[in-house]
Amino acid sequence: MMRKWTLAIFAICCLASKLQAQQQESNLKLWYDKPAVQWVEALPLGNGRIGVMVFGNPNHEEFQLNEETVWGGSPHNNTNPKAKTELPRIRQLIFEGRNAEAQALCGSAICALSANGMPYQTVGSLHLDFYGIDKYSDYYRELDIEKAISTTRFTAGGVVYTREAYTSFPDQLLIIRLTASQKGSISFRARYSTPYKEDIAYSVSPCKELQLSGKANNHEGIEGKVRFTALTRIEPDGGKLKAISDSILQVEAANSVTLYVSIGTNFVNYKDVSGDATATAKRYLQQTGKNYMKRKEAHVRAYQKFFNRVSLDLGSNAQADKPTDVRIRKFSSTFDPQMAALYFQFGRYLLICSSQPGGQAANLQGIWNDQLRAPWDGKYTTDINVEMNYWPAESTSLPEMHEPLLQLVKEAALQGRESAAMYGCRGWTLHHNTDIWRSTGAVDGPAYGVWPTCNAWFCQHLWDRYLFSGDKNYLAEIYPLMRGACEFYLDFLVHEPDNNWLVVAPSYSPENTPLVNGKRDFVVVAGATMDNQMVYDLFRNTLQAAGLMKEDAAFVDSLHTVAKQLAPMQVGRWGQLQEWMEDWDDPND
Repeated sequence: MMRKWTLAIFAICCLASKLQAQQQESNLKLWYDKPAVQWVEALPLGNGRIGVMVFGNPNHEEFQLNEETVWGGSPHNNTNPKAKTELPRIRQLIFEGRNAEAQALCGSAICALSANGMPYQTVGSLHLDFYGIDKYSDYYRELDIEKAISTTRFTAGGVVYTREAYTSFPDQLLIIRLTASQKGSISFRARYSTPYKEDIAYSVSPCKELQLSGKANNHEGIEGKVRFTALTRIEPDGGKLKAISDSILQVEAANSVTLYVSIGTNFVNYKDVSGDATATAKRYLQQTGKNYMKRKEAHVRAYQKFFNRVSLDLGSNAQADKPTDVRIRKFSSTFDPQMAALYFQFGRYLLICSSQPGGQAANLQGIWNDQLRAPWDGKYTTDINVEMNYWPAESTSLPEMHEPLLQLVKEAALQGRESAAMYGCRGWTLHHNTDIWRSTGAVDGPAYGVWPTCNAWFCQHLWDRYLFSGDKNYLAEIYPLMRGACEFYLDFLVHEPDNNWLVVAPSYSPENTPLVNGKRDFVVVAGATMDNQMVYDLFRNTLQAAGLMKEDAAFVDSLHTVAKQLAPMQVGRWGQLQEWMEDWDDPND
């Protein structure tokens, strides 16, 4: 009897779990009742390497394409050789209260003389121009973030059209599936477009594959050397496929169509662009032996291996049944707990889709960008933005997604030896920006660029990964980077004259300006609180790591000694934690 009751309870639990899973699946979607008009309204797909924005237009569908290594410029660094000579004078001016003069000198002696970092760029777009579709109704498009698949569905002329797309993780392709409720209903022309004006070629191969080849731009005196190739193979079921020009393929009266889009570049690593873009694209496209459903199932399994590790249920109400854009507009005034859970999971979705092991770290655009000059160049802004991208990595069970950032840190540390030497210091450092070439100089002028403290923040990510994993082999691998960052500060820190504290100088408090005597004339300072905190954090973490690594006593003693001399936290006249060593805060900031 007990066994029967146990089996019955088990069956009920299984049914409840299934219903709960179905409910969760139906809720983890961004959905809309109209096509995207602007790029920011399109739906993002990504497999770490390839990024796609899907517009969902019934008549003129667009798949905007990115590949994570398509950046302007080529291998270089942008350090300033004048820094070591002028550093004492810059510090003297700061300590004399002549900060504006010090800042002006930083502009010529510390900031990069030309290249301020290279831009992340686009590949272009694949367009499908349909004909036979006039008016449409029952329009619906969604991004299922539980499966990483976008779907567009509508009715036209009594035919239900469905378009499904995903960027396959195992196959490294954009795969598009077009179906209709009546045979012979799918007709369109396929073509590429791209914003590049030079070094671009469109073609249709003898095997009827659409090809776009191009080269990323020169930028700020650095030659563009990244070459890319996009290939599209079209496989119709029924109907006809033919080339109608050297750059357009046409499908007529197909029952269904599957498209495979591959992108390759010549990028090998941040020092090497000797690869073959076309051969790489062809290699991805030549994968055979799987039909569409098997490819799709393999994609979902690969994605859900990461995504399904964490669930969040905050409850749901009728708001969850409305289009996502409506929910967002009303979120500040309407109780919608499921939107918060959806937003949380969307963040995890974006990190999974833009940062895969073995690839590049997610930049300011993730991997999604339709411009030759992305906002802020789409670079890695390292005074918070790139770190912020990765705050969910360990704490939401996505440690593999953290790996591209950790690799970026390792490579930036190698390049960053030049930035440390620029100041006459050991170890390594970099400033508030880097790019795919791991440039480490101070960029964007002295009002933004003179911040040599990024190495400390990067090391916090290295250490956090150890705290989450407890992997001693990993710690042995990254400990030299932490030690190298400390060595930079052992050489770079300087005693300020009023209290004899050790401070970072020159530097600044990122993206804020002190109010001094009613004016905001400078940002370059000594001993900004952010620097004090980060250097102390670096020393503390490195001391813990040193104990585990059995580090020599002399180095450990030096860290203890210097840490005790760092400027302390201070409370200012407004009762605030001071942002600067001096009490310069404005309560209206």
